[in-house]
Amino acid sequence: MIRIPQHIIDGIIAQARAELPNEACGLLVGAGDEVFRQYPLTNIDQSNEHFSFDPKEQFAVLREARAAGRQIIANYHSHPETPSRPSEEDIRLAYDPNITYLILSLQDRKNPVIKAFSIKEGKSTEIEIFKI
Repeated sequence: MIRIPQHIIDGIIAQARAELPNEACGLLVGAGDEVFRQYPLTNIDQSNEHFSFDPKEQFAVLREARAAGRQIIANYHSHPETPSRPSEEDIRLAYDPNITYLILSLQDRKNPVIKAFSIKEGKSTEIEIFKI
């Protein structure tokens, strides 16, 4: 399970809509299973089919989180045209088995769907999002 405040979910949705037609991406920082802060990052690929974090932004978030005694507990990205499930590429590039992977689908623009996954050893398992 991952616990995410509703305003952060709303922020992820707003970012994804603003960055259409490309995938949006970012990191979520917190402690344990609770998210405290969203960090929208630049998708340097500028693609609607895949994303790459800007490395400078990614490391700045890591430094800030560590300085605050927090950790990166999840990353997220949007799927502008496909369901909220990990693609083969998402699974292949999921290098950290200790974080949660969130995917927001905007396939139905009026009804965004966000799901969370644990990805370990090439297998994804959906986990519950508890909205707080």
